Amino acid sequence: MTYTGDHTEKGRLEMPAVQIRNAVSRSDVFPKFLSIQKSLNTRSFAFLRVSGASLPGKRRLETQMENWDPVVGGGSAAFVGAYGDQLLQHLDVSILPMVWNAQDGEGLADVYDFAPFVIQLKQRLLPNSGIAFPVRLGAVGNGVVIFASNLEIDLSGEAILDAHGRCCKLVMEVLALEERRLSPSDALSDREIACLQLAGDGRISEEIAEKLGLSVHTVNAYLGSATIKLDSVNRIQAIAKAIRLGYIH
Repeated sequence: MTYTGDHTEKGRLEMPAVQIRNAVSRSDVFPKFLSIQKSLNTRSFAFLRVSGASLPGKRRLETQMENWDPVVGGGSAAFVGAYGDQLLQHLDVSILPMVWNAQDGEGLADVYDFAPFVIQLKQRLLPNSGIAFPVRLGAVGNGVVIFASNLEIDLSGEAILDAHGRCCKLVMEVLALEERRLSPSDALSDREIACLQLAGDGRISEEIAEKLGLSVHTVNAYLGSATIKLDSVNRIQAIAKAIRLGYIH
């Protein structure tokens, strides 16, 4: 995973292909965010999702999940008030991380060996310092994961790369969980998932039938019902949506 691009203008984070293990609930994802928080030696985190993306001038950041220590001060709402507009504009052109420093000058986010690939927010508007990882997943959803502390944060390039990649995976898990929760369709059965997985691997119905010990008619029936449940127009779209929701990889 590498960062490329001019840090003063456009930047790009090239990610490896992401495979998601299905999270049962948000309670499964929460400890994973805490693990990243600990690895960065920070005291608070928040995942903010971009909503209203399809309405010009109506985009905003909404808190989806957070663990904010009162000792750190402020909170996700304070962060959005201070830097929300700037971050939304940044998301349009780059997903390079952004760091901010505390008002009193004591809380600093030091990225000494990675400065060319991090955007420094100049204004000291909050009682804490921290780092924000933009996540841009297109139609799946966009957002930012922030980590903050009331103390100085010393971050290496390796730690930043690792944390950003992990944040992208967790955001995908959270958004997949949300889409499943809001979806009116029934959950896919084990057989439907198995048929979709093999179809996604490039197998035709005859090959899937032989692999699973089913008739071709039954395989097509499973694929058809899965397509309907996933509110898709064809098998290809159903496979793409099943990947996005974490049913298959």
